[in-house]
Amino acid sequence: MRGLAKSMLTTLSVFMRPPVTRNYPNVHRPLPERDRAFPLLLWDKDIDEPFCTGCHACERACPVECMTVLMKDNPNHKSVGGTSSRRKIIDKFWIDYARCMRCNVCVEVCNFDAIAMNNTWSGHETAVHDRKDLVMDLPQLLALSRGGAIQEWVPVLGKANEA
Repeated sequence: MRGLAKSMLTTLSVFMRPPVTRNYPNVHRPLPERDRAFPLLLWDKDIDEPFCTGCHACERACPVECMTVLMKDNPNHKSVGGTSSRRKIIDKFWIDYARCMRCNVCVEVCNFDAIAMNNTWSGHETAVHDRKDLVMDLPQLLALSRGGAIQEWVPVLGKANEA
């Protein structure tokens, strides 16, 4: 009998609480600062080209092999009268977000700090009807960085900075 009374008291106390409702599509919970969603490429605003040189380090280190990288000679290199010191540059880059497990290995092995984990809500909300739509190409991977909408983690300073 005591157990029944105790459970009814618990039920009534929860019943009297105000509801906790989030207007989800319009209002998001704040993301943790060190949270990571999916990888994307960073844009070098000083030279106006991607940081990625297409060295294949991320592709080789990826445990699920969800990346494909192709490189080419940089048309803006100093040897041909340009302003860039990078001899090679990325030509094509694909990441299959359907296979990516967000392990952060690609970011760690990148020698040029060209990859960052997307720490915005757009990096989490990737629901699509067809899995083929989760294969991101070079313009899609560079879009947030070129627009300045992402924050990258800078380990030297130990805090988040605007990309």
